Amino acid sequence: MTLTTDLDNDAGALRAAMVKDLAAADAGAGTGAGAGATFHPAWLVAAGKVPRHAFVPGFYLPADAPDPQGLPVWEPVTSKLDYGRWLAASYSDTTLVTQFDGEETDWEQPVARHGGAPTSSSTLPSLVLRMWSDADVVEGHTVLEIGTGTGYSTALACERLGSSHVTSVEVDAVRLKGAADALYGCGYTPTLARADGLYGYWPEAWFDRIVAACSFRSVPPALLRQTRPGGKVLLPLSGWLYGNARVLLTVAGDGSAEGPLLPGTISFMSARAHAAPPYGNPADWVAGLCEEQSRSARHAPERITAATEEAFHLRFLAQGVVPDAHLVTLDGVPHLIDVVSGSVATLTPDGGAWSVREGGPLKLWSRIEDFIDAFDAAGRPGPETFTLRVDGDGQRLLHSGLPRLRLPVG
Repeated sequence: MTLTTDLDNDAGALRAAMVKDLAAADAGAGTGAGAGATFHPAWLVAAGKVPRHAFVPGFYLPADAPDPQGLPVWEPVTSKLDYGRWLAASYSDTTLVTQFDGEETDWEQPVARHGGAPTSSSTLPSLVLRMWSDADVVEGHTVLEIGTGTGYSTALACERLGSSHVTSVEVDAVRLKGAADALYGCGYTPTLARADGLYGYWPEAWFDRIVAACSFRSVPPALLRQTRPGGKVLLPLSGWLYGNARVLLTVAGDGSAEGPLLPGTISFMSARAHAAPPYGNPADWVAGLCEEQSRSARHAPERITAATEEAFHLRFLAQGVVPDAHLVTLDGVPHLIDVVSGSVATLTPDGGAWSVREGGPLKLWSRIEDFIDAFDAAGRPGPETFTLRVDGDGQRLLHSGLPRLRLPVG
């Protein structure tokens, strides 16, 4: 379409088109294999009313090619730089990166970024709608959102439930101020607080639903204690191998909780307290390994690194057997680095196969291979066949055909 400079009209037309596309894509997904998780119609109505552009005055989009050093280039986008591109992207089903490496951008004079780690974004609308729908939120519920971010997801909750039923916390003070300005400017007045989502927000407890827009290595106990008996907590889970899953827990009267992993390949940025720590130079870690330590690998690294749903799921499960290990690939060679035990493993192409070298007290790849063997013997079960149980005995991922896996503490 041709954009004019009438922001309200342009945004309204693009927003209507976005919602129409989201509804059509969701209807198509609901008829295919593995269907079942679809948007509640009320969330589509909310998306048709919330002006997403108001929450993303500036963001980055990836350039078509990396720089000469091979680093990805991120181009700044604002209404002043390119009105049409800014507004069209605001109403695309795309995640819009708004911050790198915890550093704020001067959106009056932004410059391109070369490399860096995204630390804040406006999540793609289809995922936001899916998260709210999967959490089984209905009118009358009080909700706590972990990770306000730009405030767009918060606005959707306010639009459907009413601002008085919504609490949202954000650890980054600058992010929170920007979200607050946008929310209040649009007429939404939820309870907002600068707080670490690891601890929820006691002043507004108890909640019927808690939904996190960032991932955790394990379930924060405070969130369960702030949920009404029978209430639900929807959390993305991740780890230092960058394996991800989502769980929908129902909280019991005794404070325990249980629920299934949800299907799909969805990832969120880690809560800052649970982000992977720096590990140094991979070359330093593998320097002590010698060829005498080499053996043939029983499983290729692609079992957990391939761009497939099974590999994505298996990488999440593998974190249960090597919870403190990082996975980094340099020049096609995967390295596992355990920052707690000092263990390391490296896999090297060897003809049509792979060889592995391991050092330190833990045989990292051997542990993963043993689990892959058990996973295969169990018929390669999907995420929805696993249950997470949280009680006085810890946090255990359960499956009838596999050894139980424990999520890391803290």
